[in-house]
Amino acid sequence: MRSIISLIISFLCLALSAQAQFQFFEQMFQGGGHGHAQAQPQNVASDSDWYQRTYNEAHCTNYLCPGTLSCVHFPHHCPCAWPSNEDKIELGEGSAVCASKGGYKAGEMARKVELARKGLL
Repeated sequence: MRSIISLIISFLCLALSAQAQFQFFEQMFQGGGHGHAQAQPQNVASDSDWYQRTYNEAHCTNYLCPGTLSCVHFPHHCPCAWPSNEDKIELGEGSAVCASKGGYKAGEMARKVELARKGLL
């Protein structure tokens, strides 16, 4: 009788251990719903639909900058998208361009643009 009880207890311990192990793997590979697994962000689509929707839904009574979706009074007031990496140069006639900073000195990119406009670069 004693061996039957110990056999039943051993079987129950083994069954509970196996169940706990399977729950662990289920949580690990399927998220488990306990907040341990975080959803990975999805890549944006490879077409321009998101940009076009955002552009069309933006409200601006003046000029909506196409590169940054900023609302400004004039097109040449549009900010650069990456101001820490780009300099903005106004070209005249109300137009401006943003380009990578051209060197170690402030205004280096503007100097190069001006040399290019004069045909010297």
